[in-house]
Amino acid sequence: MGYIRAEEILPIEVIELIQQYVDGESIYIPRKAANRQAWGAGTQIRQELLTRNRQIYMDYLAGSRISELACKYCLSEKSIQRILRKISR
Repeated sequence: MGYIRAEEILPIEVIELIQQYVDGESIYIPRKAANRQAWGAGTQIRQELLTRNRQIYMDYLAGSRISELACKYCLSEKSIQRILRKISR
């Protein structure tokens, strides 16, 4: 995400109003609700995580212990437990 200089897009009156609250600081202006995308909508990460989680479950069913899975997938044991609970439903 790049930054845009306020004076390039906002009227001076708006800048002066904002400066009453934040002077010389960086602020984040969120998207309108109608323009928001779901997490991972722009990439394949959701599918990659689902594939990884299914593999974790298959490894668990094949006899791997939670501590082994945590080490293998670089996750905490709590994360492995959460994944197993979610997939097994």
